[in-house]
Amino acid sequence: MLNKYARAFFTRVLTPFAAFLLRRGVSPDAVTLVGTGGVVAGALVFYPRGEFFWGTVVITLFVFSDLVDGTMARQLGRSSRWGAFLDSTLDRVADAAVFGGIAMWYAGRGDDPVLCAVTLFCLASGQVVSYTKARGESIGLPVKVNGLVERAERLVITLVLAGFAGFERTFGVPHIGVLLPLALWVVAAGSAVTLGQRVVTVRREAAEADAEPGPGNQDGGAGGDGGADSAGDGGAGSESGAAAEGRTA
Repeated sequence: MLNKYARAFFTRVLTPFAAFLLRRGVSPDAVTLVGTGGVVAGALVFYPRGEFFWGTVVITLFVFSDLVDGTMARQLGRSSRWGAFLDSTLDRVADAAVFGGIAMWYAGRGDDPVLCAVTLFCLASGQVVSYTKARGESIGLPVKVNGLVERAERLVITLVLAGFAGFERTFGVPHIGVLLPLALWVVAAGSAVTLGQRVVTVRREAAEADAEPGPGNQDGGAGGDGGADSAGDGGAGSESGAAAEGRTA
C-alpha cells in the first residue's frame, strides 16, 4: 500500500544522489550490499541494548538504499535478474536483523518473553508473507493481491514507533516506550491478515487455473521451492520494488 504512493516520491528525491553515485563509478550492487550492511549493523548493535532511537537513525540512513539502487539501475538502462534477486534476498536479511535485534532486547535486558514471542512472530510472518507471493508466482499464478501490511508498512510502523519509543531511554521522555510494543502488535496482526489474504488469493487462482484445460495444469507447477526462495517480494507488483522497477547488477 505505501509502496504505491511513497516510492515514486522518494525516487524523485533520491534521483540526484543516484546520479552522483553513478558518476563516481559506484554500482547498484555495491549500494545494495552497503545498505543492507548498514541496516544489519544498526539493528544488531543498537537494538539489543535498548538504544532504539539511535538504532532507528542508523537504519533509516541505510534503508533508502533499496530505492537508490533501483534508481541507479534505471538511469543505466540495464536490467538483470541477478540484480533483482540480490536486492530481494538482502531485503529479507535486513528485515530479519531489525526484528531479530528487537527480539534480542526483549529476550535479554528488556525481559519480556511475550513481546519477544510477538517480535519473532513479526519476523517469521514477514518472511512467509513474502514467500507466499513468490511461491504462487513460481507456479505460474498472478497472485493479484498485495495485502494489508506489506514490507513497507512493516518497516515504517516498526521503525517510526521504535524511534519514538527510544526517546524514553535517550532523552528521558516518560511513558513513550509503550509505542514499540504497540507497533509490534499492530505489525503482527497486520501480517497475519496479509498472509491470510495471499493464501486465499492463491487458493482461488489455483482452483481457476486447474479448472482450465491445458498442459500447464500438471502437479508440481512451474518450479520447485528454489524459484520461490529466490524471488522473495521481488516479483511483479511485489513489496520489493527492485525487480518490478528494473533493478540491475
